[in-house]
Amino acid sequence: MAKFDWHSVAKEQWDQQAQFWNKRSTNMWDNGSRKDIIPFVEKYNKSGSDILDVGCGDGYGSFKLQQLGYNVTGVDISSEMISKAMQRTKNISFIQSDMNELPFESGKFDGIMCINVLEWTEVPANSLQELKRVLKNDGYVCVGILGPTAGPRSNGYPRLYGNDTISNTMMPWEFGMLAKEKGFTHIDGFGVYKQGVTERNYQDLPVELKQALTFMWVFMLQKVGD
Repeated sequence: MAKFDWHSVAKEQWDQQAQFWNKRSTNMWDNGSRKDIIPFVEKYNKSGSDILDVGCGDGYGSFKLQQLGYNVTGVDISSEMISKAMQRTKNISFIQSDMNELPFESGKFDGIMCINVLEWTEVPANSLQELKRVLKNDGYVCVGILGPTAGPRSNGYPRLYGNDTISNTMMPWEFGMLAKEKGFTHIDGFGVYKQGVTERNYQDLPVELKQALTFMWVFMLQKVGD
């Protein structure tokens, strides 16, 4: 049996999702689960900073950052996603790339945005190390990790039958541990909850239990000088 080629399968699957994603991304960033992420990034990165958007998809998140005055570079494993991103705007550099082998020198970027990407990598520890490599000392990385209530988690279901998938099933609390082990400092974070979950459902819970109710947990981490 041929070895499962995570890179090729991931590229193919995200290419297939490009049209579907393109129809939903604007509303998701403006009004949906990602609406608070750009202000969160803006809180920690001054205008004019060089920001890398990893897993940029069709580029709408990159576009919103660029509109705020950031110098943005977007990367995505999917050539179809990059094509749609380039159609959106000509003022941002969009590059097809696997996040495990980013085509940039070490310490290039002031900040990184990486939303719902690490859950789809073969070895998240390696992927996070690559983000750390291209981030400047004292730079910030904003990472969104799907919580257990997120619908896309069902993409990993075939593993119960012993089938390979591109979903690594990493949970927010696992990512928090990984980030600490990789030398990042936790600065801030917030939860995104499904409709029907109100603040009274989680306000008195510890962070781990808050994360257990989330659609997504968004981390702000800082790379303290090596």
